[in-house]
Amino acid sequence: MIEIGGVTYQLNDPIVIATLVAGAVVLLILVLLIMAVRGAGRSAQMVAPLGQQMQMLGGQVQQLGANQAQLQGSIQVVSDTQATAQAQMIQTVEARLAHVQQQMQDRLADNAVKSARSLSEMQERMNQTLHGTSKQTTTSLTQLQERLAAIDKAQDNITKLSGDVLSLQDILSNKQTRGSFGEIQLHDIVSKALPANSYSLQSTLSNGKRPDCLIHLPNPPGPIVIDSKFPLEAYEALRRAETEHALKEAARAMRIAVRAHIDAISDKYIIEGETADGALMFLPSEAVYAELHSNFGELTRYGFEKRVWIVSPTTCMATLNTMRAILKDARMREQAGAIRKELSALHGDVERMVTRVGNLDRHFGQARKDVDEIMISSEKAAKRAGRLHNFDFEELEADKATSTVVPLTKPEG
Repeated sequence: MIEIGGVTYQLNDPIVIATLVAGAVVLLILVLLIMAVRGAGRSAQMVAPLGQQMQMLGGQVQQLGANQAQLQGSIQVVSDTQATAQAQMIQTVEARLAHVQQQMQDRLADNAVKSARSLSEMQERMNQTLHGTSKQTTTSLTQLQERLAAIDKAQDNITKLSGDVLSLQDILSNKQTRGSFGEIQLHDIVSKALPANSYSLQSTLSNGKRPDCLIHLPNPPGPIVIDSKFPLEAYEALRRAETEHALKEAARAMRIAVRAHIDAISDKYIIEGETADGALMFLPSEAVYAELHSNFGELTRYGFEKRVWIVSPTTCMATLNTMRAILKDARMREQAGAIRKELSALHGDVERMVTRVGNLDRHFGQARKDVDEIMISSEKAAKRAGRLHNFDFEELEADKATSTVVPLTKPEG
C-alpha cells in the first residue's frame, strides 16, 4: 500500500499497476534519449576521421584499379608466354615420343630377329640333342644287348662252374683223386717257378720211395723232396663241428692226420747223403694251412722237430723262388772257370784293340798333317791367282822403261 498526498493506493490495484508501468516506460524512454544524444555527439566526433579514411581508401582503390590493369597486362603476357612454351614443349615431347617410338620399333625388330635366331638355334640344338639322344639310346640298347649276352654267357659259365665245383667235390671226396689233385697243383706251381731241368716228378729214391717232386739243389743242402698231403676229412669235420665234444674230436683227428703225414715224409724222404736234411709237405689248400698255423701251432713245431716244413700254394711259390736263386748261384759258380777264361780272352782282345786304335790314331795324325800342308799350298796358290787376276799391264809397261831387265842366258853344258 502506498500513501501519496494523504491518499492511499493499493499495490494490487490495476490502475496503480498501469500507472507504475507507464511511469517506468517514460523513464526508460528518457534514459534512451539521453544515451542517443550522447551517442550522436560521439558519432559526430568520429565522422571526421572516418571521412579522411574514406578519402584515403578511395585513393587506394584507384591505385588498386591501376595495379589491377597492370596485373591483367602481365597476366596476358605470362599467358602468351606460357602458351608459346606449352606449344614448344608439346612439339618437343611429340618429337621425343616419335624418336622413342622409332627406337622401340627398332628394338622390337631387333628383338624379333634375335628371338627368331635364338628359336632357330634352339631348334637346331634340340634337333642335335634329339639326334644324339636317339644315337645314345641306340648305343645304350646295343650295349645293353651285349651285356645281356655277356650275362647269358656268364650264366652259362656259372652253370658250368657249378658242374665243375660238383666235380671238384667228387674229386676231393676220394682220397686217390684228391692226391692226384694235390700233385697236379704242385706240378703247376713248380713248373712256373723253376726251370724244367732243375726238378723231377715221381723219381725213385734209393729206398724205393717215389716222392711227388724232387728239387735238384746243389750240396749243401742237396736235393729236397716236396710231397703233397691233404687232410681234408679232418678239416671238414673240424668245420662241421657244432658241439664242444664234436670240436674236440675233430681237433684230435686233425692232429693225428697231420702228425701221420709229417712222420711219413720224415721217414720216407729224408735220406742222409742222398737228400737234403729236410723236406716240404705241400698243402693244396690255403684254408687248411691257415687253420694249422692259427689253432694247431704244436703241429708246426712238431714239423720243425721232424725237419718237415709245411707250405701252402703261396708259401710254396715263395720257397721255390728262393730255390731258383740258389740254383742260379750254383750254376754261376760252376761256370766261374769258363767266365774267367772268357774274361782273359776279352782282356787280350781289348789290349789288341787299344794297340790298333793307337796305330790308327797315328795314321790319322799323319793324314791330318798332310791335309794341313795341302791347305797351306792351296791358300798360297789362291793368293797368287788373285794377284795375277788384279795385275795392271799399264804399270808393267811403265816399269819396263825404268827397270833393268836381266836377260836370260842359256845354261852352259
